[in-house]
Amino acid sequence: MSMFRSPYPSLTLALSTVLVTGSGRGIGRATAELFARHGARVLVTDVDLDAAEEAAAAIGPDASAHRLDVRSRRAWDELAHEVGTVDILVNNAGIMPLAALLDETDQTIDATMDINVRGPMHGMRVFGPQMVERGYGHIVNVASLAGKIPIHGMVAYNASKFAAVGLSAAARLEFADHGVSVSTVLPSAVRTELSSGVQLGHGLPTVDAEDVARAILRTCTTRQAEIAVPRYLSPADVALAVTPERLTSIFRTVIGARRALTGVDHGVRGAYDQRVARIANTES
Repeated sequence: MSMFRSPYPSLTLALSTVLVTGSGRGIGRATAELFARHGARVLVTDVDLDAAEEAAAAIGPDASAHRLDVRSRRAWDELAHEVGTVDILVNNAGIMPLAALLDETDQTIDATMDINVRGPMHGMRVFGPQMVERGYGHIVNVASLAGKIPIHGMVAYNASKFAAVGLSAAARLEFADHGVSVSTVLPSAVRTELSSGVQLGHGLPTVDAEDVARAILRTCTTRQAEIAVPRYLSPADVALAVTPERLTSIFRTVIGARRALTGVDHGVRGAYDQRVARIANTES
């Protein structure tokens, strides 16, 4: 047996049940649609049941809608009891508040950490045991390049995504012994509602939700530990670490790196901000 052979049993998408969190819109919906096109049975979950039901109806008979507040361990347990076996878990649900650290509310910080970090942790702890028992399964945690690179105006989000990257890397070590793979997907700025009101481009690589969905799907074959979207940004954190701070400061000034702090159009972003505030002020 080759030492380079994958330790993970291969996945057959047409026979797989795939659970995607936060799949009522954005990256999650694009991911659910893509898996369904490859023959998988897709569980569309979202804290917004109306959005989940709309997405599932658009996908077709291979999709079902379920309400899930990823902050709640009880909600995860109830969902597991309802849906049974899951072969591929995509922890995608997340929020991205934009504000200076000193201006952010406690409720929003708590919600950011609970959704972006505890959510994936709950998912792995609830569905991981059944995968371990079968010796088969795949988990994808959608983090962000903001989990490698600090950005003005995203302190809480940065903290949550740095944590999600570490969570995934450590969990991968533990699950690997049981034939279960954990991959982390690290998108750059994505053209979804999360980035609404922020000027994209101008030195900030930007991708579409469908690009991220394809990367998520690709991990089912490669079982790669981490994949950046776009892929050429994979070494960005290493480059940042070895570059003198004075040079990185100049580069950040050139590309307008403070745009998420000082250049946000809150009129355009208003609906998203209101939804985040509503979630943050609602108990899980």
